[in-house]
Amino acid sequence: MNFTKKELNITFLGTGTSQGIPMIANNDPVCLSNDLKDKRLRSSILISWDNVSYTVDCGLDFRQQMLRENIQSLNGVFFTHEHADHIGGIDDLRPFCYQIGEMPIYLNERTLRSLEKRFEYIFSEEFKYPGAPTVLPHIIDRTPFVVNNLKVIPIEVFHGKLPITAFRFQDVAYLTDVKTIAKEEKEKLTNLDVLIVNALRIDEHPTHFNLQEALDLVEELKPKKTYFTHISHKLGFHKEVSKVLPNNVFLAYDGLKIKV
Repeated sequence: MNFTKKELNITFLGTGTSQGIPMIANNDPVCLSNDLKDKRLRSSILISWDNVSYTVDCGLDFRQQMLRENIQSLNGVFFTHEHADHIGGIDDLRPFCYQIGEMPIYLNERTLRSLEKRFEYIFSEEFKYPGAPTVLPHIIDRTPFVVNNLKVIPIEVFHGKLPITAFRFQDVAYLTDVKTIAKEEKEKLTNLDVLIVNALRIDEHPTHFNLQEALDLVEELKPKKTYFTHISHKLGFHKEVSKVLPNNVFLAYDGLKIKV
């Protein structure tokens, strides 16, 4: 099937790690920074085309992000994995469900089973709460699929030992919480216009790319542009880190909007 290339509009809803920046009870200088680009909610993007909009993940800051960006409609959610900073805002899908009825969600089977356990009142026919959001799960694996005439390619990456899902939308790829990627999955990441990938901190981490590992992936894949996300205060000040990055590599920040 041939697809006409679409203009993709991407908004970085959040660019922080699981505890955000500033972190609770932390007096690190980055946490105390007055620079708004050092204020990071939990990581997520909004991706829009042809008058439809989807998020990748809906974490614990989802409500705040939707209000900040004045999002009036949403057509679905792509989930990367089941950790709280990526699913914790699922209940706040309710206003959008009032508009469209069932909210399509795209996720691997492991993530769906976790959601069913943790949000039984949403998924269980027996215990479903009348005011809960109504979702329509679509279980995905590594097989490409089509959403609103856009081809989506799932990419299996590893968050430590946990297999999670990254996504390629045309020539844009969104990878978060990545530590390793198998060779055959990296082949899905060639010829990118934009790579969005996590760069947690300077020091090595057991389940996330640090800055050098993220830069190594950029060097290997050679996308036209790269934006780092899922950033902790241990990476440093946005302004200072930005100065030492290659010309085609940028630190994303909350509220950043790009067109591809």
